Formats: sequence, structure tokens, C-alpha cells
Amino acid sequence: MNEKATSGLDNLSNGLISNLISRGLVAKEKVPSIASGIKNEKIPLVSYLVNESYISSKELADFCEAEYGIPLLDLDSFQLEDIPDKFINEKLIEKHHALPIYTQGHTLYIAMSDPTNVGALEDFGFSFAMHTEALLVEENKLQKAITKLTEDDESALGDLNDAEIGDIDIDESESRLDEAQNMGDDDAPIVKYINKILSDAIRKGASDIHFEPYEKKYRVRLRIDGILAEVATPPINLANRFSARLKVMSKLDIAERRIPQDGRIKLRLSKNKSMDLRVSTLPTMWGEKIVMRILDSSAAKLNIHALGYSDKQKKQYLDAIAKPQGMILITGPTGSGKTVSLYTGLNILNTPERNISTAEDPVEINLEGVNQVQVNPKAGLTFASALRSFLRQDPDIVMVGEIRDLETAEIGIKAAQTGHLVLSTLHTNSASETLTRMLNMGVPAFNLASSVTLIMAQRLARRLCEHCKTPEQIPSSELLALGYTQVQVAKGITTYKAVGCDKCTDGYKGRVGIYEVMVMSEAISRAILDNANAMQLNDIAQKEGMHTLRQSALIKAVEGVTSLSEVTRVTS
Repeated sequence: MNEKATSGLDNLSNGLISNLISRGLVAKEKVPSIASGIKNEKIPLVSYLVNESYISSKELADFCEAEYGIPLLDLDSFQLEDIPDKFINEKLIEKHHALPIYTQGHTLYIAMSDPTNVGALEDFGFSFAMHTEALLVEENKLQKAITKLTEDDESALGDLNDAEIGDIDIDESESRLDEAQNMGDDDAPIVKYINKILSDAIRKGASDIHFEPYEKKYRVRLRIDGILAEVATPPINLANRFSARLKVMSKLDIAERRIPQDGRIKLRLSKNKSMDLRVSTLPTMWGEKIVMRILDSSAAKLNIHALGYSDKQKKQYLDAIAKPQGMILITGPTGSGKTVSLYTGLNILNTPERNISTAEDPVEINLEGVNQVQVNPKAGLTFASALRSFLRQDPDIVMVGEIRDLETAEIGIKAAQTGHLVLSTLHTNSASETLTRMLNMGVPAFNLASSVTLIMAQRLARRLCEHCKTPEQIPSSELLALGYTQVQVAKGITTYKAVGCDKCTDGYKGRVGIYEVMVMSEAISRAILDNANAMQLNDIAQKEGMHTLRQSALIKAVEGVTSLSEVTRVTS
């Protein structure tokens, strides 16, 4: 357990929770559940109380102001840009969930939502050799401010320029470039042009960059929020020079153009920040197509509250990963966010007392404290062989990037049945189809029923821009055809459409997860043993309260998170 979580548990025995209980703001019988939630999610007490709606952020701040006599500051009215850089100590900010905001004389004022967190005042005071005073702020505004400061610093995109992104680890590869392609000063524009494309892609939040040669044109496209868009059409006669430059950056063989190659690039965005790019080349009719996947490590550190789960779905996932054994399967097509869901779960589980090993193809993001293995089928290191080796390494938790064959499935199930927690993915369209896929692989029904604890299907939908989304009027007949019930339509449904402004892309900014979470209940286990098909399993799960992908997406549309056109696109 990290220091933040420890501090949250300590608070359960101090005055704050006791005062909240005595005033009737938190029920006493909820304390064990709160303590368990803080331990599982590794967040402070105040954050957990607000996130789980035990008490509103404003209500808690008003109570603390009256109870502890600390002045309440509206953090939204404070300019975060005015905070001196020397006080932005990410380690201290994340440890104490508190933010130093300004100084007056020799006093440093600390914004905090938990007035009992005296350790924060002591640590900040010691670190900066200053007297410290607390200022009370609302928890939701504090979360927003800390996220903005740390994420902006993490991605280093705000002040990114071509000079910074041009600082790329190429090592001795430049000499090969000169030999193979005879590139010299004439190619400085090529270098600048590619650096500009990379910097634009990172600034815009793109997930992939496509460099594509055709007979009469060369095209560069970015995938932003899951949709490809053309951003440049440089001259076709530069195609070979583009591919040579990109292959040098990726440390690939420049002379080899007949077979696909895979490589990586590390971009240094600032002195302390970097970002990895996974590079794949493919020989096509008119040259080499090169696709770069941008691997942002901050995505693996997302708080589970930011992923788009409903309260019930989030609880089901947290309950599943809190179990000491069993198998959790996450399913969906490529680009549906499975890796982020897995990494988010692993980050929650990643504590010093646990041994975690993963087998991935490829290892996309490095996780400190997790033993990550890159599978290499050519060398005999497959998912199955890696998993078999994990079981001789005293594991607590194992993650297999994908179950592709019966051998991997059988070893994973045996691990789940012998006291290990196993996480993995499959490529199926729904949670119920995952079970039938495993059965079709040859996994015995009794093994499946006894080992799998939760299956989650997911998709990513584009999130509507908060600045320009507009309510739309949809006829009742269309709402019913989309999947809303007669009761929902009768009560009235408001949905929103994308418009577009200077703060978004075609009316959308970012993406949100759409989930279908199936918990392996006794009824579903019995149905598996009775050879039920996917439709029958799906019907049982829905009767037990499961929302399908379409139903979850329709809820997001009513909440104004996404549009009905996105619902149709991702769940048709």
C-alpha cells in the first residue's frame, strides 16, 4: 500500500471521520466499507468519501470550515499558473493530496481538503524551509487542480516545441543513415518536417500516426479520438527519405525494404519527461507504410473514476481484482482500451507485498514494480511458455496479454484455480461470447465455470465537447428503435449532438469507456455446465442486472457524455 492509502486509513481513527459520524453526515456502519475502499483504490479518505458520494464536496468543505475554523478558498478563482515552479513537487503533492499555492512573507499556504492532514503541513514546511498554513478547499476542485498541474507536467505538451521534440535517442544510428541514404545538410528540412508532425500529433492527443505512400501522392494521417484524419500530403518523391529517417529514429535496418520491421522511438519532451512510440513498417505496392503508436505512460496511471464505469460496474471490477484468485477477462477489438483497463487494475494491485508478472506482445508501457515480459515466438517465448515460467516464480498476480490458444487458456485457468489472480484479454464482441469462445477452444465447461470471476467487454466512444454540445430533438420512434424503453421515452429523454468549436475536433474532445460487465454468478455457471449458448448466457446476465454495451452507451448519451451517433457507431 502506498503512502497516500496509509494516510487515508489512518484518518479513519482520527477526528474527521468521528465528527462526520457524530453529525450524521456519514453512517457509522459504512466505516468498514470505506476502509476497504480506501485500501483497494489507494486514495485518501476525503477523496473516497466524495468520489463515492458519501458526502458532497461542498457539504464536506462547509462542515470542515465550521468544525475546524480554517478559511475556505474557492480554488476555481485562483490562477494555477501563478504557483511558482519551485513549489510544484509532484511527489509531495500526490503523497499528501495537497497543493502549495502562494506565499506571504515567510509563510507558505497549502490548499487541502482534509484539515486533519497535519503531516502535509510538516512535510511541505520541511521541504521548503518555510512556515506553513492550511487553506481549506473543496475536494472536487482540489482533484481538478492537481490533475491539471501534474498531467500538464507529465505530458509536457503545453510548452513543447520542435527543438525539444527533436531531441531523440538515435545514438550511433546517424552514421548508418549517412552511409545508406547519403543524407546530409539537404535533409535538415526532412528532419524538421517529421519533428513537426510528431509534435503536432502529441499536442493533439493522437494515438497513431500513419505515413502512407501511394502511386501519385504521399499521405500523413493522425488517429484522434479513434478517428483517422488526413493532416498532410507531402511530395511523393520524398517517400524514401521519410521512411529512411523514421527507420533510423526507430533503430531499424534501412537497407531492408522487403519485410515488415518493428521498432521503438523514445522522445525526450523535457529534461525529466519522455514518451515512447512503437513503430511498424510494412512493404506496400508503392513503398513502405509506417505506423507509429504513441504510448503515453500517463494513460496507465489513470484513476479508475476517469475511465467511464458506472458506480455498479466500478464496484464489480474492484471487487473482482480484490479477490486473491480467479480469472478476469477483458474483451473487445483492437483500440477499445483493454490495455488501459488492465493497467489501471494492475496499478491498484501493485503493492510491495505482491509479486506481479505480465506477458505482453508488445510491452507498451513500463510499470515500475511489475515484472513485464516481452513475448518472442521466434525464440520460443510464447504466452503459454511465459505463463508456465511465471508459476515457478512465486507469483500472486499474473497478466497475459492475450489468450490465443488452448494451451495458454488451460495454464491460465490452472493458475486461477491454484490461488493466483489472472488477468487477460480476448478478441470477442461481448462478454457472453467470450465464454463460448473459450468453450470452442476446448476449455472444459467445469473449468471455465469454476475459474472465471468476471468478464468485461468494452468500447471507446468519443466524448462530446463541453463547450459546444447542443441538445437535439429525436422522435420517440427513433429513440425506441435505438434501444430506449417505452418507460424511459415516456419520462422524457434529452440527448446532445456534436457541433464543433476551436476547443475540440468536430464537436468531440477525448474518449470515454463503454462497458459490459458480466459477473460469474451461480446461474451463469450452471448455464455453462448445461451447454448454454451466448444468447442464453446474455439473457441470464441481463436478468441479473447487467447492462449490455448498447445499454451502457445509451445511458452515456442521456448523461450528455456522448452522442447518439457515437452510440450507433461503436455499438452497432
